[in-house]
Amino acid sequence: MRKTIIGIIGPGDSATSKDLENAYQLGQLIAEAGWILLTGGRNVGVMDAANKGAKSANGLTIGILPGNDTRGISEAVDIAIVTDMGNARNNINILSSDVIIACGMGTGTASEIALALKAHKQVILLNDSAESQVFFKSLGNFNIFVVNNAVEAMNQAREILANPR
Repeated sequence: MRKTIIGIIGPGDSATSKDLENAYQLGQLIAEAGWILLTGGRNVGVMDAANKGAKSANGLTIGILPGNDTRGISEAVDIAIVTDMGNARNNINILSSDVIIACGMGTGTASEIALALKAHKQVILLNDSAESQVFFKSLGNFNIFVVNNAVEAMNQAREILANPR
């Protein structure tokens, strides 16, 4: 049976301390659930924090890298997928994940959420502004779930996995 892959997306350099805290905790919880963590793989922001959280719980991490080498990779990535695709790698991030959890918001994150909605994927929003919640719900109301913390995000992920659409 194929292992569950959870994609964590969120800002890099502009991530807030709350985004980083949530991402780290999500990484831990994903690993503890026996799931695989997939991120953009870089050593900044939500990507790095989630990978480090997963590694702290002996989880398996996959990083989908934008460049043609592994420069700038998070030290907590186990499997590096080098794409040389820049932001186009976001398609791989989204389509390879069983559940997407957006931890904070930035332009790259917004583009990934839009790709997920276009692909009829369900997305969990954690620590997003009221404006972004309204915007994304207007695009894909039945595929957007808003949560307040990492534990709620994991519970919602379990619900999504148990009841696929």
